[in-house]
Amino acid sequence: MSRPEPLVDGHGRRIADVRISVTDRCNFRCQYCMPADGLPWLERDQVLSFEEIARLVGVLARIGVHDVRLTGGEPLVRRDFPRLAAMLAAIDEVRDLSLTTNGYLLERDAGALVAAGIDRFNVSVDSLQRDRFFEMTRRDALPQVLRGLEVLAGFPEAHPIKVNAVGLRGFTEDEVLPFARFAREHPYEVRFIEFMPLDADRAWDLAKVLTGEEIRAAIHAVHPLEPAPREPGATARVYHFADGRGKIGFINPVSDPFCADCDRIRLTAEGKLRTCLFSLHETDLRAPLRAGADDAELERLIRTAVWRKELKHRVNEPGFRRPARTMSQIGG
Repeated sequence: MSRPEPLVDGHGRRIADVRISVTDRCNFRCQYCMPADGLPWLERDQVLSFEEIARLVGVLARIGVHDVRLTGGEPLVRRDFPRLAAMLAAIDEVRDLSLTTNGYLLERDAGALVAAGIDRFNVSVDSLQRDRFFEMTRRDALPQVLRGLEVLAGFPEAHPIKVNAVGLRGFTEDEVLPFARFAREHPYEVRFIEFMPLDADRAWDLAKVLTGEEIRAAIHAVHPLEPAPREPGATARVYHFADGRGKIGFINPVSDPFCADCDRIRLTAEGKLRTCLFSLHETDLRAPLRAGADDAELERLIRTAVWRKELKHRVNEPGFRRPARTMSQIGG
C-alpha cells in the first residue's frame, strides 16, 4: 500500500501539527481570554465526541500530521478526558501527544494523563503571586496549580514541562525576574507569550503588548542568556541561562511572527478546521463526519482547506481583521 502524499498548503509548507480543542468550557476567566461572566457554552451534542476526534486525528496522522496538542477551553474539565488521550496515543502515526492546561486539575489527573500517553505538558501560570494570579485569572487558584505542577514533575516521562505566561504591559514587568528565578530553581521551561488580539472583551491594543525582546533583555541584564538554535516550525525562541541553570523561551507572534514556516492547523471543539489562529474562515468537518463521509472524503475536505492556508496572520499590518472567536473558543 503506497504512502499518502503529505499534507501541504499552497505556499509549500508541510503541515505536521494540529491543535485540537476538546471543549470551549473553562474554570478560569483570564483577562486576556474570557469576560468575567464567561461565555455561552456549546451544547453537548455540538461538541465532537471522543470517537469523532480520534477518527479525524487518524485521518490527519495518515497524511503526515503527527504532532497532536490537546487544548480547550480547559481540556481537563472534559469528563473522562484521560480516556481520549489514551485513544489518541494508540494511533500508530501519532508521534507526539501534548496537552495545554491551566493546571487547576493536574493534582487530580497528572498520573492518569501520563499513564494515558501524554508526552509533553504546557501549564499556563501568569503570576507567582497569589493576589496577582487572582487578578489575572479571577480565580484564587495559584496554590492548587503549583501543587499540580509538583505532582506532574514527579513523573520523569512528563518532562519537559513548560510553564506559559502571557506578557501584558503594566502587569508582567513585575513577574519577569521571579519567573526567571522559578525557571532556574525548578525543572520547568518558562515561556512568555505576547498578548494577542483574541480576548473576549476586545480590549487588546498594541500598546498593551509587552514584547518578548523587552522581557528577554530584562532577564539577560540579571541572568545572562545564550540563544539556542531554532527548530523549523518552532513557535518559541529558546535561550539557555549562561551558567547552565535551566532555559527560558519567548513566543512573539505580534513583534516577531513565525508564520514563514508555520506547520500548524487547528480543530475547534465543534469540529471546525482552522488553518490559522487568526483565520476568518473555517471548514466544517463535523457535518460531513456525522453524515457518513468516509476517510477519503474527509481527507479531501482537509486538503482543500489547507491548500488555502493563510501566508501570515497580518496582526501588525493595516486592515487586519481579528476573528470573531476568542482564544477559548478557538483552542489555546
